[in-house]
Amino acid sequence: MESNQSSLFQEALVRLTSNKLSLFSCIYILIIVVIAIITPLIAPYDYAFQDLDLGPSPPSAEHLLGTDTLGRDLLTRMMFGSRISLMVGFLATVVALVIGVMWGTIAGFTGGKTDTVMMRIVDVLYGIPFIILIILLMVIFGRNLILLFMAIGAVEWLTMARIVRSQVMGLSKQEFILAAEAMGVRKINIIFRHLIPNAIGPVIVYATLTVPQIMLLEAFLSFLGLGVQAPLSSWGILIRDGAVSMEEYWWLLVFPSLTFSLTLFSLNFIGDGLRDALDPRSGP
Repeated sequence: MESNQSSLFQEALVRLTSNKLSLFSCIYILIIVVIAIITPLIAPYDYAFQDLDLGPSPPSAEHLLGTDTLGRDLLTRMMFGSRISLMVGFLATVVALVIGVMWGTIAGFTGGKTDTVMMRIVDVLYGIPFIILIILLMVIFGRNLILLFMAIGAVEWLTMARIVRSQVMGLSKQEFILAAEAMGVRKINIIFRHLIPNAIGPVIVYATLTVPQIMLLEAFLSFLGLGVQAPLSSWGILIRDGAVSMEEYWWLLVFPSLTFSLTLFSLNFIGDGLRDALDPRSGP
């Protein structure tokens, strides 16, 4: 069984690496993540440094991507902004992943009235606009970075729960699950040892597609003024600031928008590649 799983993993890896677009996207995301991690060490300027006399200036030898209206180096702000955007994307996805996987697994495996009640709760939450939930959470608990992770993750787990529930309902009828139940294996062990590991493929694929979705949501919230607060910035805030003055200072919008778009496209291409690699029915 272990050898078979290893063989399937190797085959999926070959499929993924043979997809040139996904491979290029993986390299790009890896570079962005590494730059975000080491930003404090390689940033050309201090993050909070302002040169009001310089003001907004176009790209030059001293400031490769130009400066903003306060004379701050745009490249430095983009590098530090990547840390916020990527953290929100990945950490909020982890929150959504944990809640969605557990909710969907319990609902799908337990069935009956428990499943009905749990999924009706999901349906009700689906009907509430996400922006209202996030604003409500921020009003109640205040605005900070950790809350932003939790708030976004708390509204993005619904689809994950439905996907996992569907997978678990199919797995629950498999012989190895029925055999485990007949042998008296505890339900909690069945969930963590058999159901979740065997449903992990679609979960991984959806998680890679959730990261860009959450990053886009954070950018939208920042555009509305509900994201991270100054002096911190994210790509969404840089795009918002650039949109205000795009007719006069084009570089303030073009460079953050281009980087953000490439990152979103790359994450989606990785998700598509993983979907094809993990689906044995897909072919070249």
